[in-house]
Amino acid sequence: MFNEDTICAISTPTGMGGIGIVRVSGPDAVGLAAGIFVPAVSRVGDKLHSHQIIYGNVVNPVNGEVVDEALLTFMRAPRTYTREDVIEINCHGGPAAVRKVLELVMAGGARLAEPGEFTKRAFLNGRIDLTQAEAVMDVIASKTEFSLSAAVAQLKGGLKEKVEALREGVAGLLALTEVSIDFPEEEVDYVPLDELRRKGEGLRSDIGRLLSTFDEGRVLREGLRVAIVGRPNVGKSSLLNLLARAERAIVTEVPGTTRDTVEEIINIGGVPVKVIDTAGIRESHDIVEKEGIRRSEEALRSSDLALLVLDGSRPLHQEDIAIIEKANKYKYIPVINKSDLPSAIEGEVLKALFMEEAVHVSARNGDGLDGLTLRIRESALGGGREHAPEVTINLRHRESLRKAEAALVRFDEGCGAGLSAEFLALELRDALNAVGDIVGATTPEDILNRIFNEFCIGK
Repeated sequence: MFNEDTICAISTPTGMGGIGIVRVSGPDAVGLAAGIFVPAVSRVGDKLHSHQIIYGNVVNPVNGEVVDEALLTFMRAPRTYTREDVIEINCHGGPAAVRKVLELVMAGGARLAEPGEFTKRAFLNGRIDLTQAEAVMDVIASKTEFSLSAAVAQLKGGLKEKVEALREGVAGLLALTEVSIDFPEEEVDYVPLDELRRKGEGLRSDIGRLLSTFDEGRVLREGLRVAIVGRPNVGKSSLLNLLARAERAIVTEVPGTTRDTVEEIINIGGVPVKVIDTAGIRESHDIVEKEGIRRSEEALRSSDLALLVLDGSRPLHQEDIAIIEKANKYKYIPVINKSDLPSAIEGEVLKALFMEEAVHVSARNGDGLDGLTLRIRESALGGGREHAPEVTINLRHRESLRKAEAALVRFDEGCGAGLSAEFLALELRDALNAVGDIVGATTPEDILNRIFNEFCIGK
């Protein structure tokens, strides 16, 4: 726990704003506030009342100059974000005013907080676990209501409950295994190896269910990366503009207008999606266009999903076939554009070309857009989900769960080979430590620092 020092930081974004907040946490928070804040109306008694807001002025104690009109919020430990005494000074949001208030707090003895230090103190003081601390950053970074809902569920402890139940299960299995180690010569009932294996398999199933949430969690946190590919002049840029509902890409009748990738982040059914318009893929001797084509092919390889666009008003070209052959190595949705014009591609031909059913759209008038966005959303979330998932894991959680799973596999193999309880217990301790890493029970200091350094100062 941090009991030695008091920290402070500006907790609102830089720049102009209606309100700026300077947050102070630590044992000297109340004394620092009393030194620079003068209430507008005298109060009965000298003691501040917790969880009340007081109107007054921030005053420079050196010369008595009023720095700003402000509201002071006082929260007494442990009912605070950090479980320490916390003061928040709400002043006007101009950069000069907020900075001056911060300088006065620091002159009174507080030090500037490190990135994420308020949340780190909340974690170290036992108010939240590590998954909830990470959820704070997910809430701040949420791009859609769907991703926000998932982050809030984790902040409330949804993942924590699952992981704690898993920890209890591994600890219980370890206790059963260690019985014969602690009492080797006494008549103690111990669980047969087959029963230990069955319990271990149940724990691996629990881990598997958590691991299966990773892809959805990654999409909600980072967004789905979708590349629009096809040969020149099939309507890729028009499709981007339609999805973005804005004139984001230049559209002309001249083939090869798009020379580089154009990216736009949009909200599709609650899923953040980064849509990438690419240069038309074809044979070219133009140096600039060739580089654009190379980037298009790279976008196809690195995307989570591709929209392979064909011009439905024209017969298939050999370049279309070549692009389809490249796309068949990846996950994609066939999109037949220009549905407002007479079709020149037979349905049977399309069925023979594509594993997935094609979506027919008109980038000109918007026909078929709802069907396309539904397919993108289903691809992102693995079906027609209407609500955010209750639990999702991130990359750090996945690596810890994989370590725990591997340890339980070794435990199962050891049981099958008839290894002694001492060796079996070693594998279970590895599994217990790996699961403990997720909630911060056994997480090394360097990992903690890496997590909290991703936070902004003031949170």
